[in-house]
Amino acid sequence: MPAVMAVVQAASQSGIEQFVNATISGLALGAIYAVLALGFVIIFKATQVVNFAHGALAALGAYFVVYFATVLNFPGRFLDFLPISVQWLLSALAAVAATALVGIIIERLTIRPMIGEPLFAVAMITLGLDLIIRTITNDFMGNQLRGLGDPWGIETLEVGLITISKTQILTIAVAVLAMLGLAWFFRTRMGIAMRATAFDQEAAMAQGISVGKVFALAWAIGAGLAAIGGIVSSVAPRAPGVTPFTALIAFRAFPAVVIGGLDSIAGAIVGGLIVGMAEVYAGTYLTFSWLGVGFSGIVPWLLMMAVLLVKPYGIFGTEEIRRV
Repeated sequence: MPAVMAVVQAASQSGIEQFVNATISGLALGAIYAVLALGFVIIFKATQVVNFAHGALAALGAYFVVYFATVLNFPGRFLDFLPISVQWLLSALAAVAATALVGIIIERLTIRPMIGEPLFAVAMITLGLDLIIRTITNDFMGNQLRGLGDPWGIETLEVGLITISKTQILTIAVAVLAMLGLAWFFRTRMGIAMRATAFDQEAAMAQGISVGKVFALAWAIGAGLAAIGGIVSSVAPRAPGVTPFTALIAFRAFPAVVIGGLDSIAGAIVGGLIVGMAEVYAGTYLTFSWLGVGFSGIVPWLLMMAVLLVKPYGIFGTEEIRRV
């Protein structure tokens, strides 16, 4: 699990070095949670659908990398003159694109026909999709651990007191690029249309906005972000590869969504970083035997409950105003 590996890495240090490396590990884990939370929030914000298939899409993205990079050797067999790291990154991009396409197909075949139906029924459909996607990927890829074939492994860099793995650098960089990409997207014509649709679907339709296209794009972006989260959480030293349990990473990121606010883009980022940092710090410093070895895993949920008691809609969530 990502959190366990991060905690083990941080706990092997002492004093200020331990704190610095715990902070780096927390930022890397928080970046994973933030990316996953962003995908969840974008789908909910644009379509009002709680996507319980998010974890399955995350695992599917990681499985696509296994297939492209280690089975098909795509695009390496056509671009073998490129460095191995670049070939792997291209495989990862292809996996993200393939998962985004799956998101579009899911929206078109199962979500769009349910427009206007009870949200509970739509949520149950996504829960069924979660089971279907996980079963299909497990049948094709097998239930055993599958490495993603990334060229960095457990290689680390040491800069002063900081010891950081190359995949942690990749994780943080990818998360930052994803956030900057979303910030740019929401300033484009289609991004503005998505924001308008999220605010009021009927008003958006009256302005000539194709709500169907917005829904499809939201699912594509959400699925792509889920894939990114699944990929970066399945490489060493956080995890040795992808397994059927990789889908649970989205469940572990759910407190970040709730803490930040179910409909807040900024909240997803802040919530992800808070949860990641809290989980690693708890695993590093709260090492009392009576707490149990898995205490760090429940800290995000305890934090989520504490936030909800004070702000039921999350830190940045939009409060629902009811008039009676």
